[in-house]
Amino acid sequence: MKRYAEESYDLIVVGAGMAGLCAAVSAARHGARTALVNARPVLGGNASSEIRIHISGADQSLKQPDYAEGGLLYELMLENKAVNDGFCYSVWDAVLFSKARDEQNLTVYYNTCMYDVETRGGRIEAVLCFQQTTEMRYRLSAPLFADCTGNGTLGYFAGADYRTGSEARPETGEPHAPDEADNGRMGNTILIKAADAGRPVPFTPPPFAKKLTEHQLRYRIHSGRMKVDASQAPDPEEWLRLSACSCKGVDYGYWWLELMGDGDDIITDYETIRDDLYAYAYGLWDHIKNGGDHGAENYELVWVGALPGMRESRRLTGDYVLDENDILGHRVFDDAVCYGGWCVDMHAPRGLLDFDRLPSDCRHFSGVYTIPYRCYYSRNIPNLFMAGRDISTTRLGLASTRIIGCCALGGQAVGTAAALCARYGCDPRGLAPRVRELQQILLRDDMWLPEPFRNEDPLDLARTAVFTASSHVPGGEPQKVANGVSRRLGGESNAWISDGVAPGGETLVMRLASPARIAALQLTFDSNFAYPVRITMSANRQAQQRPGVPAELVRDYDAVFLLGGRETGRAEVRGNRQRLSRPTFSPAECDTVEFRFLSTNGADRITVFEVRAYGEKEGAGGARE
Repeated sequence: MKRYAEESYDLIVVGAGMAGLCAAVSAARHGARTALVNARPVLGGNASSEIRIHISGADQSLKQPDYAEGGLLYELMLENKAVNDGFCYSVWDAVLFSKARDEQNLTVYYNTCMYDVETRGGRIEAVLCFQQTTEMRYRLSAPLFADCTGNGTLGYFAGADYRTGSEARPETGEPHAPDEADNGRMGNTILIKAADAGRPVPFTPPPFAKKLTEHQLRYRIHSGRMKVDASQAPDPEEWLRLSACSCKGVDYGYWWLELMGDGDDIITDYETIRDDLYAYAYGLWDHIKNGGDHGAENYELVWVGALPGMRESRRLTGDYVLDENDILGHRVFDDAVCYGGWCVDMHAPRGLLDFDRLPSDCRHFSGVYTIPYRCYYSRNIPNLFMAGRDISTTRLGLASTRIIGCCALGGQAVGTAAALCARYGCDPRGLAPRVRELQQILLRDDMWLPEPFRNEDPLDLARTAVFTASSHVPGGEPQKVANGVSRRLGGESNAWISDGVAPGGETLVMRLASPARIAALQLTFDSNFAYPVRITMSANRQAQQRPGVPAELVRDYDAVFLLGGRETGRAEVRGNRQRLSRPTFSPAECDTVEFRFLSTNGADRITVFEVRAYGEKEGAGGARE
């Protein structure tokens, strides 16, 4: 039986965490024949059912909800929210599986490990892979590759330049860098989950469990009954912050159950770290159950992770290296294709074993910073992109950009950029002169970028249209749907907001500057970023969410095309549950489009952030719904 195959694609993405998945789906949507090589049986990486880290991002756990990540990541989370109110990680896995399966230009290789790379003249020609479940060997070739492995494994095998550990302050000028470079790194974590059984449940630890004491855990929140004495902490202010944001119950945790090993290379130490984490996870639960009153008498352990989530290893070097000064200075790059907003979050050097230190030391800031396109491709491997935690940053830069929400946005940017490279026949660096085109496509696909970036798409006919409406509230005038900003920012709504919902619905009218044949429409609705929609095991985080999809989302609407007052076509949307809606319809000649909004998913007014319209040729450029 043949157990070897060769396949070729426009783009090969290695690694299917949220960065890799978003890169692959985005590239496929924009026309690139894409392969996604996934060593695991499920998609999502650290956010999958195997590891179960919930997706955090620039909103800083609701401290600045205006900056929540949109784009493909938010689309996935909304889809999950519509079908998975019970926070089941298996259903979340299915949502990701379905999204990848639906992309006709995407082939996913599950349970497939890349074990070698072929290069010629400094370029990657192919990756060699083995699919364990079928015993198949593959040689997958492409002109473009994306390293979304987290560890930078593809780049490492290909000879890409990379960094590990901390840079010295004299090299980078970063205020919190060490005086001398070192091999510091944040560790790996195993999570655990418990449930209230409604009756006392005993626990007998396995013989390999490593014992922990209350004194050793005094700076790590692990009980709803734990008393917080900030005066005794090494950093009282940071201790109070950690206490406020930690999941204080005993049902879910613990991100600080973290080890980085004793060797020089956290990657080669992975299995040793995994064994130690496993032992400490059971030892921690033994302490919670049997080491004093932690409010856990009725709780039983229902899940222990067996695959540690990694925070830090290699960082591949691009044409630019993002650093702490860029982050704390809120730098906006001309070639920005992503943004971040998480704090500069450095963990204790020895993780759990640093018993006398707080588990995390965060450098907080308000607002966001941007990440330039130059951080997403290798400086010495000309056909290599990277996305995720292995992008081009210093260690202090990584401390913020490693957050899953930021990684996912970067993945979408890389996938879109790769599709453009395939279209123009260029390498990643060769696309740099066209970065404004890339930025406009990202904005069109609901990947917000901060000012001065906004919709300036010359193909969007709505930008020159005049909008009127059946009603609006002060500050929610209809013309705002064409102001180029597709979300609420501070006190500015950037939206048309109706004054209630009339019995027959509310109407928004778009009058074009001149008659045109419309082939594509897209509308961006309010979903209220103040309420999260992410999958999570934390009861505290679950309680922040509302049942079902966001009430503010428009559910049912029609788009009626008119020419000289005569109807020439229409699109009908029923049961919408997405923020970005792209209705399907036959192209129609018109001078006016009437949007008739019939109902929301529960809100008492209609809110539309943006309307776009494209002609027949231009309509093919956007990602499909």
